[in-house]
Amino acid sequence: MAAFGSFSLLIALALAAYNLLAGGLALTLLATGRPARISPERLAESARRAGIAGFAAVTASAAALLWAVFANDFSIAYILEHSNRALPGAYKFAALWSGQEGSLLLWAWLLGIYGLILRLRRKSDARLYAYAGTILAGVQAFFLAVLNFAAPPFALVSGAIPDDGNGLNPLLQYPEMVIHPPLLYLGYVGFSIPFAFALGALMMRDPGERWIKITRSWTLVTWLFLTAGIFLGMHWAYAVLGWGGYWSWDPVENSSVMPWLTGTAFLHSVTMQERRGMMKSWNVWLIFSTFLLTLLGTLLTRGGLVSSVHAFAASPLGTWFTVFMGIVLAVCIFTYIYQRGQLKSEHHLESMASRESSFLFSNWVLMTACFVILWGTLFPVISEYTEGAKITVGPRFYNSVEVPIGLFLLFLAGVGPLLPWRAHSLGAVRKNFILPAVAMVVAAIVSIALGANPWKSDGFDSGSFYALVAFALAAALLTGIAGEFWRGARVLARKERSNLFTGLWLLTRRNTRRYGGYIVHIGVALAIVGLAGAAFNRSEERELALHDRIAIGPYTLVCDGFTEDSNLNYNSEYAVLNVYRNGKPLLQMTPEKRFYLASGQPQTMVAIHSTLEWDLYAVYEGANPDTGRPIIKVFLNPLVGWIWFGMAVMALGALIALVPNQSQIASVVTAASEEELNHESSDQGGLR
Repeated sequence: MAAFGSFSLLIALALAAYNLLAGGLALTLLATGRPARISPERLAESARRAGIAGFAAVTASAAALLWAVFANDFSIAYILEHSNRALPGAYKFAALWSGQEGSLLLWAWLLGIYGLILRLRRKSDARLYAYAGTILAGVQAFFLAVLNFAAPPFALVSGAIPDDGNGLNPLLQYPEMVIHPPLLYLGYVGFSIPFAFALGALMMRDPGERWIKITRSWTLVTWLFLTAGIFLGMHWAYAVLGWGGYWSWDPVENSSVMPWLTGTAFLHSVTMQERRGMMKSWNVWLIFSTFLLTLLGTLLTRGGLVSSVHAFAASPLGTWFTVFMGIVLAVCIFTYIYQRGQLKSEHHLESMASRESSFLFSNWVLMTACFVILWGTLFPVISEYTEGAKITVGPRFYNSVEVPIGLFLLFLAGVGPLLPWRAHSLGAVRKNFILPAVAMVVAAIVSIALGANPWKSDGFDSGSFYALVAFALAAALLTGIAGEFWRGARVLARKERSNLFTGLWLLTRRNTRRYGGYIVHIGVALAIVGLAGAAFNRSEERELALHDRIAIGPYTLVCDGFTEDSNLNYNSEYAVLNVYRNGKPLLQMTPEKRFYLASGQPQTMVAIHSTLEWDLYAVYEGANPDTGRPIIKVFLNPLVGWIWFGMAVMALGALIALVPNQSQIASVVTAASEEELNHESSDQGGLR
């Protein structure tokens, strides 16, 4: 199987190289119009088919590695290092991306899937698709070269073959880790598609509208995958690492959020280009930057530049990725300089009181947030180069900068929908701000009454202040968006002689992209409310004898025993805690510590009781070696459930935005109702 997998990878590399060279030659011949012995169209078609065949070859290689995992073929070094016989079947799949070589193979396979979809689509812009397919082949050729020469997944064990493997990393033996990495990779790899179209459009002097329209759905799907991957990673860290949090500003965490920020900025600014013909150069560089940041994230994970619980061991792959990123950046800069005349804006910003200005400010703020994270992440590398020692920055640095930036973004997300397109006076839209402003004040008063008062007896609490601002701004945003839905739905319900819910359905189906985006903003507001709750986290830690208790908030946890268990994969010890709320029995929690037999590594299994109000979070930190009693740490984390609920709402909004508009509804609204709708809609432009 090792020989088959290695041969498949070699064939895939040859096919990707042919796709790149033949496709590049065909496009050159078509661009210059020079006569050739072979038809450029036939050459381009052969390159396209080579790309399809390359997907089959990479798929065969990935299947071979999975087969080896399930067959317990420990003659392959990768299988020996990342699997064992007692590993449950679901986690054997996770072995594919648990190590350096397998994760790169997963990247190449997902890129092959995206490329296959691109090459099989029936399209009218055949030349633009040919450019994109050729550029994608160049990216695929790089990853396949790495797999063949620098990180071969089918390398054989030297000497005697052990009877069993070292086992999967205990951190990965959790259900979400079967889902989180593939989703994250789908997001990372997916940004290759809009990058390929953007660079291809620039090479063929296309002004930009076509590649934007073609990649709109690609980009939104990719963004959705990346968003889900980030949130699942947060939940994994929360449920497995046992420190009571979900985001530590770890370098590899940062590497996932940076392309998310630039991708989010791109999704907003493309609307400017479509509606007003603005920000063409900006959009090109946003997508270039997003793709480069996905490569940087891969470099940080594999190059040994930074220390992280998520990173692989240091390896020579850093040089490969650094050189490739340099080549990509050079190609982008050269192509942009040579073709920048095609990217002139058709209009300019006419008013600060317009939706264009809110998009523009949002983009700048998102890019500022990305730059701060990039600077903090690379600061250890920069300091080592300049000072001779690695100096790291921690959560305090990131929180001091990113929290205010995030609140300003929340403000812009609330203001944007209330502003019209193009020039307009603030007075004309002032009424749209009245209810959100009232909601903001009421939310601030209620929050202070419930305990979010930053002015405490021992001084000013900045954490509580930021949480208070977040609650107030979230209330304003939710009120403003609710008003947008209500105004439009009321008009449609009246014209259709139906109820408000039918009007809401018709409104959303009429412009799924716009109202799906509003739902995404609702999800963001809910998630930020959950994040703001961290300012009020509490914790207690005690060594518990039988029937001892530990109290936190309204909860009391009583130790009912501690015991041990074992299976073929791990031994475990855990405490049994009876939980009472306000003196009444509520439930039983069993926080656990596992010791995996194959790897000899421990793993924490947290017990969590979640409500929308807060999470009760119990950690078994092990037994005191002197007394044998369990040490229990308990957290009371307010509003954490809002984070996961907000993520679900964001995903729902993105899915709605992907649904095509129901154009037949346009005929329902007459010219008179359209005027009324325009009058009542916040952007003065109706439901287009």
